[in-house]
Formats: sequence, structure tokens, C-alpha cells
Amino acid sequence: MTTIQTDVAVIGAGTAGLAAYRAAIAAGKRAVIIEGGPYGTTCARVGCMPSKLLIAAAEAAHELRHTAPFGVHVDGQIRIDGREVMARVRSERDRFVGFVVRGVENIPAADRIRGYARFIDNTTLEVDGHTTVRASRVVIATGSAPMLPAPFQAFGDRLIVNDDVFSWQDLPDSVVVFGPGVIGLELGQALSRLGVRVRVFGVSGSLGPLTDPVIRAHAAKTFNDEFYLDPDAKVSDMGRDGDQVVVTYLDREGRSVTERFDYALAATGRVPNVRGLGLENAGLALDARGVPLFDARTLQCGNAPVFIAGDANNILPLLHEAADEGKAAGENAASYPQVQPLARRAPIAVVFTDPQIAMVGQRYADLAEGTFVTGEVSFEDQGRSRVMLKNRGLMHVYADKATGRFLGAEWTGPRAENIAHLLAWSYQQGLTIGQMLGMPFYHPVVEEGLRTALRDAATKLEA
Repeated sequence: MTTIQTDVAVIGAGTAGLAAYRAAIAAGKRAVIIEGGPYGTTCARVGCMPSKLLIAAAEAAHELRHTAPFGVHVDGQIRIDGREVMARVRSERDRFVGFVVRGVENIPAADRIRGYARFIDNTTLEVDGHTTVRASRVVIATGSAPMLPAPFQAFGDRLIVNDDVFSWQDLPDSVVVFGPGVIGLELGQALSRLGVRVRVFGVSGSLGPLTDPVIRAHAAKTFNDEFYLDPDAKVSDMGRDGDQVVVTYLDREGRSVTERFDYALAATGRVPNVRGLGLENAGLALDARGVPLFDARTLQCGNAPVFIAGDANNILPLLHEAADEGKAAGENAASYPQVQPLARRAPIAVVFTDPQIAMVGQRYADLAEGTFVTGEVSFEDQGRSRVMLKNRGLMHVYADKATGRFLGAEWTGPRAENIAHLLAWSYQQGLTIGQMLGMPFYHPVVEEGLRTALRDAATKLEA
């Protein structure tokens, strides 16, 4: 058993963990980073990047099928080679992972400990029985894992999560997707466009990150024009028959339907990776999930010299948030007992479907009724969107009645990822609707649709 003494011990070498380690080192502290699994962040290995690779292939296939309205005709059958699609996904994914791994390997070997850490007390860790780490402070940055509800075990080894998709050698013929959140929508639509028979089932009508019922209903109808999506599905039976999964459900006409699929993809959310950490030995108060109770501003767990960052705390499981939280946790661990609140950026979320879904600032569900107005625009007749035949979508922007300040937006539409950044910057700077309308809008661009929504909000504010 080797014993290591350090100022800061970071558990997890993902996005948050790496940021925490670097922040502690930059603050002049001795730090070590502990990782038991493969190096490479969730984003690079099984999240953001491989999913966008699959989506890019799907978009290429979709565009080829829809050239005729432009007078451009693709003669002959469009052939999708699933093995080639997945080979590129895996190859490029490995390239992105390689960049991350090389960054980790640039950390001095003495600061890298391989193995799974377990708390002995709140500042002492044991790593796989070979190393004891005695630290003055600890940062938990262990990430998250897919959640698998118990009923899904009926599918046996035909039950998969998004991690498994990116290891496929070929595309299957059919997949049933449970969960129309970000992962379920992105992968469901991409697989459908690549020729896979897809059904996407949800519960309680939820759809991506949307909370505005009008936008949510519009998005559901739009996606249903392309693939089967039921955000409030009535599934009566789930099982296994040979190498296929069997699902019985009520279709939109209320008829009982039984279908067989090659795989069942569980996209029902993620849970913090805290099991096995021995948190019961750390003297920390835990919530029902076993996650330490912590201050969302400082990321400190109670009054202990322990901090939790990134997907492990499940505040905002996004890469840029994990990086910001990791840096803040590392800085606060270095300066403990003096800690500072994290200055969070404007909330921003994007779903890379087609049309895209985005949300910026405050959610509709969080706004007090009667205190705000809603500006609206449909992209069906928006000029540039029609030019590109991307004229699907509906946007709502919210403005405070008393001050005219821009409060947030939820929408689905073309190039939402770009518009979302403009709105996030506006929200973070505290701009009013009037100030936003004073900014330049080029012609003809999709952003003119945003201007229409802002003008609608301004008219309602004046009234």
C-alpha cells in the first residue's frame, strides 16, 4: 500500500475533474487526479461528439432524399451502408477521445492515480487497495451513468443505452426508444433518417427540455411528420422473443399494437456516479439518491472540505457547465475554508434535431403567470427559412412586463443553435427587448424570425 499526501484530491478525470485539477494546480496547490475507468470524457466518448457524427450522416441521407423541390433530382436509389456509417462514427469518435487522452497524459505521472477511489473518512481515500491518498480537500467529479428502470430488464441483453450505439459495427433494422429527451430525440431521428424503423415513447408528454406547452405540442407534431413519436405513450407490455424485444402499446387511434424490434434503447435520463464511493464514511449528509447535499453556488458539501462538480451533482449536465463547475470547485478546494460562489453563465440548451430545439434563460415553467408577455414567430413563412426549405418551427420569447427585460425563450426551428447564442448573450447582459431590437439584423437571414418575435413582444409590452 502506497501512501500519498496532497492538498487536493480529484476523483474523476472527465471534463469537470480535469478542470478542477488544473485550477488547483494553478492556485499553487499540490493535486492528484484519480480515475478508474478509461480516460476520455463522456462528451467525447459516448455523448456530444459521436452523436453529432451519427446525426451528420443522417442529415446527409435526408438532404439527398429531399432535393426534388429545388428542381435537383438524384436519380437511382440512395444506398446507406450501415457498416461505413458506423465505421466513421467510431473512427472520428476515437480521434476526439485521443485528444482528451493526450491531454490527460500530459499531466505528470505522479499526479495521476489509476483505480477507483473510496472514502475512508472525508479527506482520506483508498484507491483499489493499492494507494491511500491523504488530502486536505477532495473534489468529487465522477460524472453520471444512464438510468435503467427495472421494467426494462425484461429486454435482457437487447436493452442498450446511448454508449452502446456508438460501438455498433452496423445499423440494425429496428429500434424502440424509451425517452424523448435530448438523447432519445437526437438518436431516434438520426436512426430513422438512416433507414432504421424507429418508435419513440415518452411519459407525461415531456419532450426534450421544453416546458412551454404550445412549443412542445408544435414540436411533437413536427417530429411525428417524420417518425413515430408518442410523448405520452401507453405501453402495456414489454418482453423478449428470441433475439428481438416485443412491445405492446396503444397507438394514437387507441388501438393495441404489438411490434418487434432488434433493440430497446433506454434514454430515460442519467444518474450521478456516486455508488461505490463510500460516502457513508465521509460524514456527509446525503439525499435520496445518495448524492451529498451541497451548496449549488459554491459546490461545497455541507461545511466539509469536499466539493462536487459536473454531472455528479446533476445541476446542469452540460459540458460547458461541467468545465465551469470543475474550475470553481478546484479553486474553492484550493482556497478552503475561504470559498467563493460560482458566477454562472446564462442558461442555454440545444437539441440537435431537425428542426433544432433550444431554450435560453428562464424556462416558461419558472415564470410567474401575469408577470410577462410572450412574443411569437412561426418559421413557416420566414423568408430565409422558406428559401432553404427549412421553414418548420415556432418560437416564443418572454419579456418582463414591468421592465421590458428579456427573460428567456423556448423554440424549435432552423439554426436554433446559432440564435441561442445571441439570446444567451442578451440574457447574460440583462438587455431589454427594446435594446435587442436596436441591434443589427442582416437580410435575408433566419435571425429575422427572432426579430419578428421580439417585435411581437414589444407590441404587447406597449399595450
